[in-house]
Amino acid sequence: MAGCHQQGKESSAQPAAAASASSASEVPEFNADQWLGRWNGPEGTYLSIAKSEAGYRLEIADLDGPKRYSSQSVDDHLVFERDGRTESIRATSGDQTGMKWLQDQSNCLTIKPGEGYCRD
Repeated sequence: MAGCHQQGKESSAQPAAAASASSASEVPEFNADQWLGRWNGPEGTYLSIAKSEAGYRLEIADLDGPKRYSSQSVDDHLVFERDGRTESIRATSGDQTGMKWLQDQSNCLTIKPGEGYCRD
């Protein structure tokens, strides 16, 4: 019986070790520096992301003109305050922006449905 009990311990230890090793290597660490630069939207709109001492500087130009914001990297996105609300910038496809002008693009950032920017 001792042999059976010992075998059970070995088999339960192997999956736990394999699971922890695979989960540690599955998701690469997010780095918003890959988003630096200009991202274009329709009709002359754009999102520009630059590095700053405290995080990132955003310039978002809509039809009313450009506005500037400070931003921080959190998990897999950037967060910033706009008009008293916390907004997020996330990587998406053109289709996920919700904008027909960008639907064929693959490298995009979206703030909310209908507000997206892409680049090649």
